[in-house]
Amino acid sequence: MSNNGIDIDAVINVLNTILETELAGVVRYTHYSLMVFGFNRIPIVSWMRGQATESLNHATEAGELITHLNGHPSLGIGPLLETHRHDIGDILKESLEHETLALSAYNKLLELVKDQHVMLEEYARRMISLEEMHLGEVQKMLRKPAD
Repeated sequence: MSNNGIDIDAVINVLNTILETELAGVVRYTHYSLMVFGFNRIPIVSWMRGQATESLNHATEAGELITHLNGHPSLGIGPLLETHRHDIGDILKESLEHETLALSAYNKLLELVKDQHVMLEEYARRMISLEEMHLGEVQKMLRKPAD
């Protein structure tokens, strides 16, 4: 199916990947928030639960776009890997991997719609910006103060 010169089926497939990835983020960040212990627990748990909420909002937005395009939102969920490593550094590294996966899906969406569908292009660019800012924050959290 084509609309505005874009391949609607390909766009819906990528949006479903985004939906599944963001839903995996809800589960990951909720799990991570339960596994934080130590002196800095409260701010880290708060940040992680905020990320879970943000992921749910992103999943909902992707699902709404899918139905806007007359597609069917997936009931699937992206990859979940339990490493049993719950050191904050390990959790943040897993978060980087997850966010990089989401960023890749948003970039793929942008490739499919660029210069052809304003609404979807603006959505993809906005989400890429948000994901890049989030990646930057996690990278800062992983740096040592002296770096």
